[in-house]
Amino acid sequence: MKLEMEKLIAHLKSQGFVFQGSEIYGGLANSWDYGPLGAEVKNKLKKLWWDFFVKRNPYNIGLDSSIILNPKVWEASGHLGNFNDPLIDCKSCKSRWRADKLIEEKFTDLNVGGWSNEQLEKFIQENAIICPKCQKNDFTQIRQFALMFKTHQGVVEDEGSVVYLRPETAQGIFVQYKNSQRTLRKKLPFGIGQIGKSFRNEITPGNFIFRTREFEQMELEFFFAPQDEKDWFQYWLDKVVYFLENVVKFDKDNFVLREHEKDELAHYAKRTVDIEYKFPFGTGELWGIAHRSDFDLSQHQKVSGQDLTYLDPNTNEKYLAHVIEPSVGVERMMLAIFCQSYEEEQLENGERIVMKLPYTLAPYTVAVMPLQKQQKDEAFKIFEEILEDFDATFDETGNIGKRYRRQDAIGTPYCITVDFDTENDHCVTVRNRDTMEQERVSIAELKTYLGNKLS
Repeated sequence: MKLEMEKLIAHLKSQGFVFQGSEIYGGLANSWDYGPLGAEVKNKLKKLWWDFFVKRNPYNIGLDSSIILNPKVWEASGHLGNFNDPLIDCKSCKSRWRADKLIEEKFTDLNVGGWSNEQLEKFIQENAIICPKCQKNDFTQIRQFALMFKTHQGVVEDEGSVVYLRPETAQGIFVQYKNSQRTLRKKLPFGIGQIGKSFRNEITPGNFIFRTREFEQMELEFFFAPQDEKDWFQYWLDKVVYFLENVVKFDKDNFVLREHEKDELAHYAKRTVDIEYKFPFGTGELWGIAHRSDFDLSQHQKVSGQDLTYLDPNTNEKYLAHVIEPSVGVERMMLAIFCQSYEEEQLENGERIVMKLPYTLAPYTVAVMPLQKQQKDEAFKIFEEILEDFDATFDETGNIGKRYRRQDAIGTPYCITVDFDTENDHCVTVRNRDTMEQERVSIAELKTYLGNKLS
C-alpha cells in the first residue's frame, strides 16, 4: 500500500511527534516544533550519528561552532555573492515560485542546476509551464533571491552591524580547522564533525519537514593530503551507506545513489554523490557526499590573510588539505525514518497503525501497564526499576487493548503487563510490537530478557 503523506502527517501531529509551530497563534508558515516523542527520536538520531561518525571513528573529532559568524566568513565562502535562488512571480495570482523547481516538478528527469536565468525563462515559455496555483503561464522575469537571513549585531542598526544566521554548519568547521588541528596535534588525514542549526530563507519551503527555513545538519569535513592515494570519497560513501542500512535500518530499496554529472557539479567540486530517498511525494535528496578539493581553506586563507596550510611532518612540505564532506539534514532523515516505519495493518478484529521504528530510535523501548487498578502499585514498582536501564513509559489509561494500540502507534517495541497472576507466579506478560506475540517472563529475569531483545 502506498503511503499517503497526509495520513502520516496527521498521525505524527496527533501522537506528539511533530506540532505546528506557534499553533495557538494560528501557526507560522513552515515552522515545526518537535513534541515529546519527536524530541526523543531527534536526540537519539543525533546521538547515533555522533557515535558512529565522531566517537567511534579513529580519524574524527567534534566541534560546536557559533550560529552567527563574522560576515567575512560568508564573503570568503561565496555565500554573500552566490547564495541565491531564481525567483519568479505569477502576474495573475501574485504567487511566488522558484523557477528551477517549477521546471523540475514537471520534468522530473531533468536537472537544471547551473542554468542561467535566461535559459530558465526561455524553457518555461517554450514548454508552457503553468503556475501551480492558478494554472496560468504568465510570469515575471526571474530575479535572484538571497537565501541568507540578515540581522544586526549591537545597538545601532547600520551596514556596519549586519550579520547573518549561518546557512550551513560547514564554514564554522573550516574557520576552526587550524585551531582544532593544532590543539589536538592531529595529523592528516582527520575529520571534524558537527551537529547544529542552520537557516535558509527558502522561497518555497514545503513537503512537511523535508524543506524548512530552520533546520539541523549533521556534517563532517574530512581533511586529507592532496597526494594521498587512498580513495577517501569511496571510504565515506561506504560509511554513509553502512550507517543507513545497519544503524538506522533503512531498506536498501528505499534509497538510491545518484552521481552528479560534470555539468551539474559545483565549480569547486571534483565529485558529488547524492543519496536520494523515495519519499511519498517523490525522490528527494537525503544525504550528499562531496569532494570539495581545497576550495574552502584556500578561500578563507585568502580573505582572512591567515596561513591555513598544513606542514607535513614526513616530507616537510606545506600544502592546503583537500576535503570530503558527507552532509545530512536531521529533519530529512527523520522524515525518511517516519515514512519507512509507518504501517497500517489489517487484523482479524480491525486495524492497527504501528510505527516500526528501529529500537535505537523508538521514543520508548518499554511500556509498563497494570491490567487493572489493583495491579497499579506493583506495576509502578517494576516501572521504576526498568527506568534505571531502559527508556520506559507507564500507561494505565483505558483497557489493555487500547493501550497496546496506543503503544504500537508511537513505536514502543515491548509492552509489559502486570496481571492477576503476577502476585502468585512473579511473572509478567511481555508483548512484541511487530509480531504481537506474548510471552510470560519472570520479573527477576526481566531486565536480562529485555536487554537481549533490544540489543
